[in-house]
Amino acid sequence: MGRFSEDELHAVVSRYEATRAQALTERDEQLRAFHAAGWRPVDLQRVTGYSRETIRQALRPEVRRATNISRRRTPPQPPADYRPYGDRRPYMVAETLAALRGPTEGMVTLPRHLDWSGHAEYDLNRSARLASMYKVVLTEASTVEDLNTWLDADLLRRLWPILWLPPQLRQRWEEAFPDLAATRSGAA
Repeated sequence: MGRFSEDELHAVVSRYEATRAQALTERDEQLRAFHAAGWRPVDLQRVTGYSRETIRQALRPEVRRATNISRRRTPPQPPADYRPYGDRRPYMVAETLAALRGPTEGMVTLPRHLDWSGHAEYDLNRSARLASMYKVVLTEASTVEDLNTWLDADLLRRLWPILWLPPQLRQRWEEAFPDLAATRSGAA
């Protein structure tokens, strides 16, 4: 921590907070003066570039106090019936691994409904691109036919332990095919 002490750091932060609070007060007073002189909130917003909410809070300090108090009191809570996206996402799972007879080597270009990234070409001879393609197909497949067309059962088993997949997708596949889960525990 060298030449500087914690007290010096606290002093820097305290000076900043004090000058920031003072600057905010001065700015709000000036905005209220312009408003009192006939400037409309929309004009203040246009000229200053501040949001409508910032102008509203500057013109009515009680709004800022109420907003800040409510922010401190109520942490954001999702609705009671909220389900994470991964739990709602309709991930496809193959009917059987034997039906997965996709390409195993060479260059592959995935159709746009699977990969719209602009980098839909995959060299299956490069392990990183192969794993990337499998991740894309597993997460974006909308039909079992997509899975059967683009995935290979042996390659899937080999790649399974290293694929970065949403936990819900991984769980659904491992429930359907326990031998995939076994490849993960065997790799650990």
